[in-house]
Amino acid sequence: MLEAIQNAMRLPDLRRKILFTLFILVVYRVAAHIPVPGVDLNALATVFNPANATATTGLLNVLDIFSGGALSNFSIVAMGVYPYITASIIIQLLTPIIPQLEALQKEGDQGRRQLNRYTHWLTIPLALVQGIGQASIMANTSPPVLPGFSALNLLNPLSPQFISTWAILATMTAGTMFALWLGELISEQGIGSGVSIIIFGGIVAAIPTRVGQLASTNFVALLLFLAITVVTVVGVVYLQEGQRRVPVQYGKRVRGMRVYGGGSTYIPLRVNSAGMIPLIFAISILIFPALIASWFQNSSVEWLRNFAIGVVNLFDTRGWFYAAVYFVMVIAFTFFYTFIVFQQQNLSETLQNQGGFIPGIRPGPQTTKYLNGVVMRITIIGALGLGIVALLPFFERFISGTDTQTFIVSSTGLLIVVGVVLDTMKQLEAQLMMRHYEGFIK
Repeated sequence: MLEAIQNAMRLPDLRRKILFTLFILVVYRVAAHIPVPGVDLNALATVFNPANATATTGLLNVLDIFSGGALSNFSIVAMGVYPYITASIIIQLLTPIIPQLEALQKEGDQGRRQLNRYTHWLTIPLALVQGIGQASIMANTSPPVLPGFSALNLLNPLSPQFISTWAILATMTAGTMFALWLGELISEQGIGSGVSIIIFGGIVAAIPTRVGQLASTNFVALLLFLAITVVTVVGVVYLQEGQRRVPVQYGKRVRGMRVYGGGSTYIPLRVNSAGMIPLIFAISILIFPALIASWFQNSSVEWLRNFAIGVVNLFDTRGWFYAAVYFVMVIAFTFFYTFIVFQQQNLSETLQNQGGFIPGIRPGPQTTKYLNGVVMRITIIGALGLGIVALLPFFERFISGTDTQTFIVSSTGLLIVVGVVLDTMKQLEAQLMMRHYEGFIK
């Protein structure tokens, strides 16, 4: 592997892409340390202190993952690219439902660019809504990180906090679009998927701090953390790379004096074709009740305040109720998203148009039925695997017998890290193989 890295750095164009990607990551990490206006940094440090862990802190830690570690500094990129990810999911779900979007998807590169433009437009209002939620949580923490912030100030121009409230939201929304722009620069001129690289950089940047905290507080927990992380990474690699190869035979076609086609190949059906999307779906839904309830934790109405506190505690990310619901939702969304994506590919029709067929299976509806059955069976394994990965933080806490948030293994974070590393290695492998070098994968 070291030799492959040396070979990659010897190639001027590949070296430029690698250095450009690293430079953009540095820019993003610098932006992640620039706080939004009005932040009380001392209160922020208190809220994110593991010793003061609460149900709200668990919610903030989940949101911090998707910001690439920027929320712990409540920086101008505190929301990261999460609003864009949500917008992408919404567009993907609406595509098979709305004929106009489905037609755009079939138009090739031009249609995909238009869909991407719609996704960017949808990202802006979603960023505003999420900005209100995160800022409200920060304003209701104890001590308040954003003193004086209130969503009601947005509708009251006479409020003394009206301008500062809008300044905070405008800064956070602009920060999201800036992070998205950096990610697209990586995709265009660097190595790997830009949006994933941005999140990956934040997760990796937090590892030394977490390891240092564990080493100084609980060395046994550190060893447990490292052991479970290694096992999880190996499991995630097998889960991400596992596939069922369905054989395909192509018939020969004679045109004039030439014979075309013939031969055999296979369709690689991935065990986990949904990737980390089910985890994001499940987390997005599970944090929503706690996010809304957190706005009313300091309400002057006693029953509303007690109800809000009860909802926040019920959906505490450290609780077993959250773990059970999380597991069920991950499995459900894995099946849901896999079949949506699989139906959009329309493999049986594509095979029939290209003169291909699965041996022993008639083309057309029989092929569709067969492929659906295969996808259903392998998705069971993929869904259960994702569910187990999602529950690893809870198992770790149960085994260690401690309630600290410091050493929690983020299942979503691990999937992102492993997925980004594998994707980047494959891209570098392709670049090296084009130049007759040995790559990473042998």
